[in-house]
Amino acid sequence: MRNRRIRSAATSTATAATVTALVTALALTACGPSDAVGASPKPDSTAAAASTSTDEPDTKASDKQRPPADQNADDSANNSTGNGSKNAATKTDAKSKSRTTTCTGSNTKVTVTEVTRPINHLLVTATNTGSGNCHAYYAPLLGFDDAQSVTQINEDSRPQAVVTLAPGESAYASIALGGDGSPDIAAYRLGVHFAGRDNQGSVGSAANLTLPEGTMISDSTSVSYWQSTMADALVW
Repeated sequence: MRNRRIRSAATSTATAATVTALVTALALTACGPSDAVGASPKPDSTAAAASTSTDEPDTKASDKQRPPADQNADDSANNSTGNGSKNAATKTDAKSKSRTTTCTGSNTKVTVTEVTRPINHLLVTATNTGSGNCHAYYAPLLGFDDAQSVTQINEDSRPQAVVTLAPGESAYASIALGGDGSPDIAAYRLGVHFAGRDNQGSVGSAANLTLPEGTMISDSTSVSYWQSTMADALVW
């Protein structure tokens, strides 16, 4: 009787184990190999494709909204060049329309003054009082008192270019009273004439000035060419 109970229990246990094994096998078959314990998850291709599509910029739309940087730079350069050419042309036209004349006593104010340095020197200044530019050619043609000839010119003082005066600007020339010696002849009046472009004598009207009191000249008194600055004139 006891042995029968033991066999019955063993049979029940074996049956239960068999049933459990079948249930497990059926469950594994239904889930598939990817759901098994330890298996790597499979990537969701739909989600990856959506992510890729979202992350990539729409280059076509971007190209349509914005012109290329190089094109912007070229357009800017072309506009700048065009404006610069127009401005240059305007300035050239304005300059060509203004008539430049020869400086004379009628379109300048001429003065003569004594300077402390260098000694025995006078400074002649011609200021443009006209409405346009004028050229101060060569050197002033000077005549002291009743002299029959013009004062000699210091050829070493020739500038590299003709001095051109805009309205209000001045040209300068220095008079070395002693020249190579000592001034010993009293002088009272000075006539300042202007040379023409061809340097064949004076043109226009002259400026007649009174010399500073006590002015003395010599036989070797000389005058410099017209200079654009006072400092350049007083070198001579």
